[in-house]
Amino acid sequence: MTAYLITGVSVVGGEPTDLLIRDGMVAAVGDGLAADDATVVDATGLVALPGLVDLHTHLREPGREDAETVESGSRAAALGGYTAVCAMANTSPVADTAGVVEQVWRLGREAGLVDVQPIGAVTVGLAGERLAELGAMADSAAGVRIFSDDGHCVADPRLMRRALEYVKAFDGVIAQHAEEPRLTEGAQMHEGEVSTRLGLTGGPAVAEEAIIARDVLLAEHVGSRLHVCHVSTAGSVEVLRQAKARGVRVTAEVTPHHLLLTDAKAESYDPVFKVNPPLRTAADIAALREALAEGVIDIIATDHAPHAVEDKECEWAYARPGMLGLETALSIALDVFGPRWDLIAERMSRTPARIAGLTGHGVDPAPGVPANLTLVDPAARRVIEPAELASRSRNTPYARMTLPGRIVATFLRGEPTVLDGKAVK
Repeated sequence: MTAYLITGVSVVGGEPTDLLIRDGMVAAVGDGLAADDATVVDATGLVALPGLVDLHTHLREPGREDAETVESGSRAAALGGYTAVCAMANTSPVADTAGVVEQVWRLGREAGLVDVQPIGAVTVGLAGERLAELGAMADSAAGVRIFSDDGHCVADPRLMRRALEYVKAFDGVIAQHAEEPRLTEGAQMHEGEVSTRLGLTGGPAVAEEAIIARDVLLAEHVGSRLHVCHVSTAGSVEVLRQAKARGVRVTAEVTPHHLLLTDAKAESYDPVFKVNPPLRTAADIAALREALAEGVIDIIATDHAPHAVEDKECEWAYARPGMLGLETALSIALDVFGPRWDLIAERMSRTPARIAGLTGHGVDPAPGVPANLTLVDPAARRVIEPAELASRSRNTPYARMTLPGRIVATFLRGEPTVLDGKAVK
């Protein structure tokens, strides 16, 4: 392995120092470090963060390699500063067996750009009728610990209870796509003033809030771990706040787009802004930002959802919901919160790694820890050009926006996956 000496870097916003990386580990931290055999990386003005961890990524492989592959999604993740991503189960075939999750896990290892941790389906085929092979996936080489039917809600309360009971045996997590389907049938966007004016069928906020309220009660009853995907409403925040005050074992995520974009974007009828859960109101955004800052919402997760051109560049009603997120997430966090580096490290690295049980990730650079880290230029500003993104898809809602921050380098166990803002392989 090549040794690297990173000089003049601010570790999570602290005073400038040097980092020596050797044999995949952080060997030393301090001023004036020297190593004749090390490649020097001048990091003056840069901030070192623990490598980012995404708990909610859609890599599409197997089945929709026209939209994304494990390799292309991994490259996008590395360029976004990530060293680990959790790949959602809604592939084709669905990741509901040990064989499929092991395939995704091995593809991630072959790409070698980030650690790809598969998420297993809760139910067979995401159909919501019977439990998938949760134990077999947990015992597989992939070591699955998070299960989700994301894209579909586990709507049957008996099935949800059984899933929570099953994973409790190995301290697993059920990650719920909270959406009561009977309240959102035919929904095209958030139900509110904008949907009424546009004449589009809306999905009410209560469809999300009702499922979260039910599931925290089930998790409390069972004593199991629940994770709520892509929280999007102020009402959901209040349900979570009350649940956490009672000691329920619940964690929650919010996406970058739900922290920044409102339902007013639908006025353009541009399907790039169609997403599920839908973009909400300015009042919801304010509540989400406050909840994330105080820890009621635990993490930022991208819900990176690439789509092929034909699935997005069509009429709004026929477009697939979803947005790209891996290459812009840190910039959105900086845009929303500014250089609150400890908060960003906590919400985008330490806590998601802890929820997923990813040993070696989410640890601040320090002697003796794995060298999973990212270097950020906080002074840089960049214009988002879809054609320059590493993803196979182009459905970014931030096209031609100027956003703060630039990922200069990403290291996975001491080996660079990104240098000078470019993917190494």
